Amino acid sequence: MSMLAAWSWLALAIALEVSGTVCLKLSEGFSRPVPTILIVVFYMASFSAMVMSLKRIELGVAYAVWAGIGTALIAVLGIVLFKESTTALKLAALVLIISGVVMLHLSNQGA
Repeated sequence: MSMLAAWSWLALAIALEVSGTVCLKLSEGFSRPVPTILIVVFYMASFSAMVMSLKRIELGVAYAVWAGIGTALIAVLGIVLFKESTTALKLAALVLIISGVVMLHLSNQGA
């Protein structure tokens, strides 16, 4: 598997994890059946894609990117879709998360 394919698997894993997390909100405490079922489907698919990415990407880097980008995307989607609060501190935290992910990726370039 090429490194591009591994990063593509990781990107898919992130998108699926974010979809599952959005369904957590939409399930309204597991009271709505379709979003509740989709939580399981999206998370299982996300972990499957993550496993594929680990064929070429180091575990620490892959997990940090998956968790960091997923967290940042969920925070942005919370603001945009669910009208959650936006503060300067929240925006600064998002910048720090993304900066950390970029630095981890760059640190892996020489490996």
